[in-house]
Amino acid sequence: MKTVTLNQQTFDSTITANTLPVLVDFWAEWCGPCKMLAPVLDELATGQEGKAVVAKLNIDEAPELAARFGITAIPTLIVFKNGQPVKTLRGVQSKSTLAASLAAAV
Repeated sequence: MKTVTLNQQTFDSTITANTLPVLVDFWAEWCGPCKMLAPVLDELATGQEGKAVVAKLNIDEAPELAARFGITAIPTLIVFKNGQPVKTLRGVQSKSTLAASLAAAV
C-alpha cells in the first residue's frame, strides 16, 4: 500500500471511517525536511498494510485543516484513532519511531 493523499474533501472521511489508526503527515512541497521524510513514509505505508493507514496532507492546498490542528511547523505528523488525534510528532522521524507510534494506537 502506498501513502494516501488527502485533501480538504477526503480528510474527515478518511480519519473517521477507518477502524485502523491513521498517520497523517502535514507537509508542503517547498519543505526540505518533508521531502526527506517522504521515502520513509512510503516504506512505512508498505509495512503497515492492513494494520494502519499512512496519509499525507499538503498544507498549502488545505490551510484550513492545518489551522484546525494547530500546525505551526512542518513536517508535523499526527496519529488519529477513531477520528481523534492521539499523538503528535514534529520534525523528521525515523521509521521505527513512526511504527511504534502507530502500534501504540492500535
